[in-house]
Amino acid sequence: MHENKGPRPPAPNDIRLRKSLDDALTAPHWPEGFVMRSFEHRDAQALHALLQEVFDDGADGPFEDWWPRIFGNTEFDTDLCFLVIDGKGLLAGAALCWSSGFVRDLAVHSDSRGHGIGEALMRHVFLTFRDRGAARVDLKTNTVKNAAAFRLYERLGMIPVAWEG
Repeated sequence: MHENKGPRPPAPNDIRLRKSLDDALTAPHWPEGFVMRSFEHRDAQALHALLQEVFDDGADGPFEDWWPRIFGNTEFDTDLCFLVIDGKGLLAGAALCWSSGFVRDLAVHSDSRGHGIGEALMRHVFLTFRDRGAARVDLKTNTVKNAAAFRLYERLGMIPVAWEG
């Protein structure tokens, strides 16, 4: 098993955000033509491809390196990886969360943006962790490179916290 090393150290303009789950939470609204389902192992390559396309930074490396790191991480739980599938059966978005209440990756394919998928995924994440007894959900984003996501997180009531958590 791989040891959980937590999030990568912050880069310029990186910020850690937190959502307290004691707030009133709103259920997700899944856009018409899209469905959310849980991760299955056969989805691993499609998930990796989506993350590579959305983040386009090469940080995760090739699938053969990435998947053992994810699958072997002590915080990986297939029940905390949520996939959104479009009407053609293609992966439109995903939220990959660690069991500690950290959203490792939230990604929406460029062809599926503007439908509210990211918001619905985050609302689902909040409810899932609250149902598991968590007090909060954290994530890291970049306020410049990922400004649209940062605005979404703010709109969802996430607030900045110290990098160390």
